[in-house]
Amino acid sequence: MTYCVGMRLRKGLVFMSDTRTNAGVDNISTFRKMFTWSNPGERVITLLTAGNLATTQSVVSQLDERTKAPGERNPGILQAPTMFQAARLVGDLLRETIAANAQSGQRADSTFNATLIMGGQIKGTEPRLFLIYPEGNFVEASADTPFFQMGETKYGRPILVRAYEAGMSFEEAVKLLLVSFDSTIKANLSVGLPLDLQIYEADSFKLGYTRRFEAADPYYHQVSSGWGEALKLAFKSLPTFTLD
Repeated sequence: MTYCVGMRLRKGLVFMSDTRTNAGVDNISTFRKMFTWSNPGERVITLLTAGNLATTQSVVSQLDERTKAPGERNPGILQAPTMFQAARLVGDLLRETIAANAQSGQRADSTFNATLIMGGQIKGTEPRLFLIYPEGNFVEASADTPFFQMGETKYGRPILVRAYEAGMSFEEAVKLLLVSFDSTIKANLSVGLPLDLQIYEADSFKLGYTRRFEAADPYYHQVSSGWGEALKLAFKSLPTFTLD
């Protein structure tokens, strides 16, 4: 399983993903799930992947090939005129890849399923963020739904829902995401470090701050232990329940 989050702020976009993949408790590996294509000064597009590893790697490889040798029949996301068209292109490619890998029937299709989060900005348009489903269709982030999650979403969602603010700084957003990921990692063994982070500042049209949080990262451990202590203090500060 996995955990990935794409978040839309007034300042831009923030992406974070774990790197754990597993096929049972005795077969755990580390694979990158965050990929970026850019044409500095004109566009930056980031993709987060969750689901069947063979499917997601195939989609990413095909997107790489199309950026190197785009054609009229196989356009790449660096040639798409808008983020909507780029999302449509990626959605079609995802659906075709799943169909090509599936042997037969709905059960085989589900085995190769994958979900993607795609965000970025193309010059002349605003930053946009999409959640792309295995069927190839997609939805866009909005003021009402400013972030998307994939994978093991339930453990890290409460903190995002309670603390997210559109006007928060990138630094605050990273801290919020780390708390969300820490909560997920502590509750589910299928999600684990290292964590990949990427920030895109609106209208910069260049790759922003990137970082990998390794298992021994001191800031991650500060946030993890600090959040645990803060929860205990908050719990103790709540009104005491009394038995009549």
